[in-house]
Amino acid sequence: MHRRLHGRGALFDVEPAGLIPRIVGLRPYQHRAHPLEHPGELPFVVLTGTRGLGKSAVLGELRDAYRGHTPVALVDCAEAQFTAPPAERPAESWSPVAQLLLVVAEQLAEPVTGAGRITFPRLMSGLVAVAAGGWGDADSERIRREVERILLLNESGSWISGFAGRWAGKVAAKVVAAATGTGPLVSGAIEATLESVAEGFASRRHQKASVWYRTYPNAGGHAQRGLILLSGHFRAGGTSRRHAERYLVRALLADLTEAYSGVLPRMQRLGRPLVLIDDAGTGPGPGLLDAVLRDRADGVADQVAFVAGLRGDGRELLRNGVRRELAEVARRTEWVADTAAPSSRALLVALPPLSPDDTLHLVATPAAPQLPRMVHRLTGGNPLGIAVLAEAAAQHPDRVGTLGELLTAEVRLTEDGPAAPVYAQLLDRLVPADRLDELTVLAAAHDYGSACALAEALLPDDFGPSGVRALQDRLAQEGMPVGYGQFVGDRFVRTLLLLRLHLRDTDHGEWRTVHETLIAYYAGDWPAGFRLHLRMALGETGQAVAHLRDTFLTVETPDWLRTLRFLASAPYFHAHDAEGRDFAGHGDRRAAVALGRTDASHLVPEGADPVLHLRVRRLLHGLWYLTDPLVVPDPKVGDRLRFELEQLSNLRPADNALLWQASRVWPAAALAGRPPQEDDDEGDDERSGVA
Repeated sequence: MHRRLHGRGALFDVEPAGLIPRIVGLRPYQHRAHPLEHPGELPFVVLTGTRGLGKSAVLGELRDAYRGHTPVALVDCAEAQFTAPPAERPAESWSPVAQLLLVVAEQLAEPVTGAGRITFPRLMSGLVAVAAGGWGDADSERIRREVERILLLNESGSWISGFAGRWAGKVAAKVVAAATGTGPLVSGAIEATLESVAEGFASRRHQKASVWYRTYPNAGGHAQRGLILLSGHFRAGGTSRRHAERYLVRALLADLTEAYSGVLPRMQRLGRPLVLIDDAGTGPGPGLLDAVLRDRADGVADQVAFVAGLRGDGRELLRNGVRRELAEVARRTEWVADTAAPSSRALLVALPPLSPDDTLHLVATPAAPQLPRMVHRLTGGNPLGIAVLAEAAAQHPDRVGTLGELLTAEVRLTEDGPAAPVYAQLLDRLVPADRLDELTVLAAAHDYGSACALAEALLPDDFGPSGVRALQDRLAQEGMPVGYGQFVGDRFVRTLLLLRLHLRDTDHGEWRTVHETLIAYYAGDWPAGFRLHLRMALGETGQAVAHLRDTFLTVETPDWLRTLRFLASAPYFHAHDAEGRDFAGHGDRRAAVALGRTDASHLVPEGADPVLHLRVRRLLHGLWYLTDPLVVPDPKVGDRLRFELEQLSNLRPADNALLWQASRVWPAAALAGRPPQEDDDEGDDERSGVA
C-alpha cells in the first residue's frame, strides 16, 4: 500500500481499486493482477498542480510500488542530463527526447518477477543511427562507449548478461570499423548495427525488429535506408527532428508491445509496463507527450501506462485533455477520447491540498498537540510544507511552540544534504530558483504596478516591467493561485518569501526600504488602505486605527469591513514597541491590545471618541493577531473580536445585519485557520473595497 503518502488513496487503493491499479492492471506492492478499466485504448494520466502538492512524491511511490513486479521507469525531465549533450557529443546528434528514451529503456529493461529482461532492438537501431550522425571526427573509444550504452541498456543482473556483453562488444567493434573506414560513415555504422542484430538474435521476433524501419517514410521497404533517413531528419533539426523523435518514441513502444505479445510472455508478465514522467512540462516532456498522444490519436496502439507530473493546470500544453478532480477518479475515470485532438487522449487529474486529518497523520508531536493544526493553517494543506515542517519538528522538538521559531530552525532533509533554515529549504522547492531574489522583493507588492515600482527601485536594471510580467505569467502557468491584492497569490509561499525578506539583514533595513518604496508608490489618489497596510507591516498602527475610526460612520459597511480585513492581513514577523519600533524581545503585543490590557496606558488622540477609538483599536489588533498564519489563535481573542463587532453593530442600525454576521463568521473562520471572507464579490478592480 501507499506507505508514505496520505490523502492519495484514490490513486493507490487496492479494495476497491484506485486509478493506477486499474490502469496498470496490477495491485501496488503485489504481484497480483487486477482487471483493467481500459483494456483497449488507455488514457495518458497527467497529475497537475502547483509546486509542493506531491506530484514527485506520488511518482516516486508508484515506482517503488511496481518495481520488480512490472517494467517501470521514472525520469525527471528537469534533470541536468536532459538540458545539454555531453561535452564530446555534437548537438546535431543529441536531443533531450532521445536521451529520455535511452534512460527510460535502461530502466524498463530490468528483469521482473516471472519474466526476464526486455530488449529494445528497434529503439537501439534508431538511437545508433542518431548517434552516428555525430561521429564525423570522433575517436574509436568514444564511439565504442556510446554504442555499448545504447545496445546494452542496463543489463546488470540479467541472466543473459555475459552473452549481452559479448554481443554489444561485437556490435561496437563493427560500428567502429565502419565509422573509421573510408566509406560513408552513417550508412556504414547502420549497416554494421543491422548485421549484428540479425546475427546476435535468431528468433523471429528480433528478426522482425531488425527490419522494422522498412516502413519509415520514403524508405522504400529498406530498413537501412529508413535508418539513414531517420538520422538525416534528426540532424536537420526543427520539424524534421520532431518527426524523427516521434518515430523513436514509436520504436520504444513497439519494442514493449513485442515483449508482451505471444502466449508465453502474456502468461509471464502481469500488468502493463509503467513509465513515470516528472516535470513533464520541461525539457523532453512536451516532445514525449506530443509523440505518444499523436500516435494514439492516429490509431497507432500501445499498451504502456504513462503517468506524468505537470506544474500548473496543463491548459496550455493539453488544451483538450479530459479533466478530473482526484476524488472523481477513485472508482472510475469515465474517460473517453471523444475528439480527434491528440490531447483528448490525456486524463488530467488535479492533486488537491491535504486535509487537516491528513496533516494530523504526518505531524505527530506529543509535546505540542496544537502543532498539526498550526501547520495546516500555515501551509493550507501543501504536502511539501507539511512534510518539511514535520521533519523540522522531529529534529527540533524544543522549537515546536511557535511556527516562527520552527521556520528559522536549521534542518537537514536528507542524510547527505545541506543543513539550512526551514523557510529556505521550502523556498528552494516552492518557487523558481532562478527568480528567488526577485520574488523575495516582489512578494511585498499588491499588484503589477506596485511590483514594477519595486523592480525599478530595487532590482537590477535588466529586470523591468517586462520581467515582472514574465514572472507573473510564469507563476500563473505553474499553478500559483491568483490572490486579490497580492502579487504572490499563495498565502503560504508569500509568508515564506516575506520572512526571507525580513531576515535578509539583521536590522531589517531591506524590509523597511521595500515597504517605504511601496508607501511612496501609493501616495496621491490611491486609497489610503494600501499605505496603511504597508505601515502596519512596519509596526505603525496608529494611522490605521485613526482611519478605521474616522470612516466607520461615513463609508459603506461592506467597504469598511473589507478595508479592516485587508489591513489586518499585514505581515508580522517580530515584536514592536508601542511606537512601532523594532523590539528586541519576543513578545507579541497584538493579543494584549486586543484584550484591552493596554487601554489604560494608550493616549486617545484629542477630539476622538475614546470609546469608538479603543474599540476599533482592539478590533484591528485582534483580527491582525487571529489571522496571522504563524500564531496559534487564542480563543479569548476570538471571543473579544466577536464582542467588539457586536458592539459596533449597535452604532449602525441600518447595517446591523452585516456587522452582526461578521461577528459570528469572522472569529470562527480565524480560529479554524481560514482568513475571514465576505459573501459579496470583491470584483476585479484592484482599488475596489479599500477605503
